[in-house]
Amino acid sequence: ECGLSALFINGTTGEGPSMTENERQQAAECYTVAAKQQSLTSIIHVGHDSIPVSANLAAHAAQIGADCIAAVPPSYFKPSSLDGLVDHLAIIASHAPQTPFFYYHIPRLSGATFNMLELLKKSSEAIPSLAGIKYSCSDLSTFVECTRFNNGKYNMLFGADEMLLAGLSMGADGAVGSTYNFLAPLYNKIISDFNDNRIDSAQQHQAKAAELIRIIIETAGMPGLKAAMSIAGYDCGPHRSPLKTPSPGIIDELRNRLEIAEFFYWNKP
Repeated sequence: ECGLSALFINGTTGEGPSMTENERQQAAECYTVAAKQQSLTSIIHVGHDSIPVSANLAAHAAQIGADCIAAVPPSYFKPSSLDGLVDHLAIIASHAPQTPFFYYHIPRLSGATFNMLELLKKSSEAIPSLAGIKYSCSDLSTFVECTRFNNGKYNMLFGADEMLLAGLSMGADGAVGSTYNFLAPLYNKIISDFNDNRIDSAQQHQAKAAELIRIIIETAGMPGLKAAMSIAGYDCGPHRSPLKTPSPGIIDELRNRLEIAEFFYWNKP
């Protein structure tokens, strides 16, 4: 109803890295079925520090009919070179060779800071199923080069919600982010404004998104994203350690601040 076209399953907001392999498979199955019922594209995150687990998750995603898979790099024993990262991703993708694969670039959490244009160049043959990158990084100069690489062959999904307008101006093919879960109508307005060349209106709506994100993070940190889901009417339960579920008092404060900032106007179609 809010105009979403796809689901990114078991990612950061869904606390995929904190779930067991079995939990991730259960969630993947449930959401993939639901996505098909609503004609939504399903992208299942299968990244894991253990490559056999990641490979199993990739094979499972293909088995249940996911439209795409994605993976972050391991974050404990990190790849020491771009070639090492490409080799790692190639193993994962090989276990679902017919399923389009996205690299999930989120350097502030993964610690992998390699140049994404170089990754595309090196992956053209090494990862035949590579479809593109989920690009959760503010380095726009590299992003725009990626969108233009090889005549725009790769699908570049922008992952910085507070900078969506900038990503669109640099050629983003789509967007995946935490606050799209409960503010999709606001972001769809930014997209339509941009497409219709209403740049001033697009800037105003991007400023509103930035304000709401700032309120959420200032009040409750990253756990505020899940709290905002609850405030929007979709209670997804408590957080798993080491994340800490905000106290009732913090949630009340967050609700009050968001209401003043027109949160409830923008999370409904």
